[in-house]
Amino acid sequence: MIQDRGRIKWTSMMLPEHVKMLRDWVVEDGYETKRILDEQQLEEMNAVMGEAMEERKDVTVAHYEGNRYQLLIGRIHYYNELTQKLHIVDHFQQAHYIKLSDIADVRIMEG
Repeated sequence: MIQDRGRIKWTSMMLPEHVKMLRDWVVEDGYETKRILDEQQLEEMNAVMGEAMEERKDVTVAHYEGNRYQLLIGRIHYYNELTQKLHIVDHFQQAHYIKLSDIADVRIMEG
């Protein structure tokens, strides 16, 4: 019966620097590229954010952070025009400041 040791078998023959480079490469391989939105998508997101702020509804915000898209659920408190950031408070009462250029999608939560 042949028991394959997989990666463990080859790790002992590699330098620690090579192992670190391979681990970094695996992490970088999962990075996502930032999408560029067109005018129509920006207008739709602007309308959704306006409605959510006016009627105090919870929103789901997909935004680009740390080379990946993250999902945030919370309520929009205000938009800071000077810093171009949206102030969102999640269900744990934690504040998040998201740059408007990093937002990929905004949707109002149903229910």
